Amino acid sequence: MTRDSLQPVYIDAFDLDDAWFQCLSAILEKGHVYTITRGSYEGQKRLEFDFITIRVKKPSHQIIPIIPEGMNIPAPTDMDYIQGYLSYLLTGAKTETEDYTYGERLVDARVRFKDTVEGKEILREMPLGVNQVEEIIRIYKEQGHGTNQCVMEIGMPSDIKLVDPPCLRLIDTRIRYGKLHFILYFRSWDLWGGFPSNCGGLQLVKKYMAEEIGVEDGEIIAVSKGMHLYDYVWDLAKLRTGKNNLQIK
Repeated sequence: MTRDSLQPVYIDAFDLDDAWFQCLSAILEKGHVYTITRGSYEGQKRLEFDFITIRVKKPSHQIIPIIPEGMNIPAPTDMDYIQGYLSYLLTGAKTETEDYTYGERLVDARVRFKDTVEGKEILREMPLGVNQVEEIIRIYKEQGHGTNQCVMEIGMPSDIKLVDPPCLRLIDTRIRYGKLHFILYFRSWDLWGGFPSNCGGLQLVKKYMAEEIGVEDGEIIAVSKGMHLYDYVWDLAKLRTGKNNLQIK
């Protein structure tokens, strides 16, 4: 059937394993197939939600996806990787080949700009002098929980010129009912491996911040207009969800 309007999807999940499974199942049924014309894997087919909202009530309960024994499916992530990803999120370290890291944007944000020295164009970086994670902890501890200003920004206007701009753009926060909640926005999001690794690492960041603030660990609500599955994992997704006979068109 030809679609002529957006089809938003809402997932209400208990934990991160449940969220991953429900998203896999839903995208196989409701995803839009298209060929990438610009960006990662240009020329490849991708199955994508028009728009999705995912609520995870207890993200700390089961962080990594569970693969039943005997399915012969490689795990999309594991706790060792997520622990390493946590370090990536909480430090500003990056290699010479990286334009940015999420950790740099969160705790040691820098603006890149071009300068001319003796007729030669060079690239410089100007530190912004802000650690967003620690600043939000400070605000909540010193000024209370009644604010909508505690949002951590990953994206910058200049990112539009990057070959690979950040997928994660915003980590908004809220303390309500005695718990710290994260509201995430991803412009693009790989469902198979990116979703479980990203959410696992961000859950650990949220838990750390909640402990520092002195509140309980709360929910994750994530939204994206670009959550997708690349064609090379369609068969794995069908196997994991029991939709082996489903035809993707």
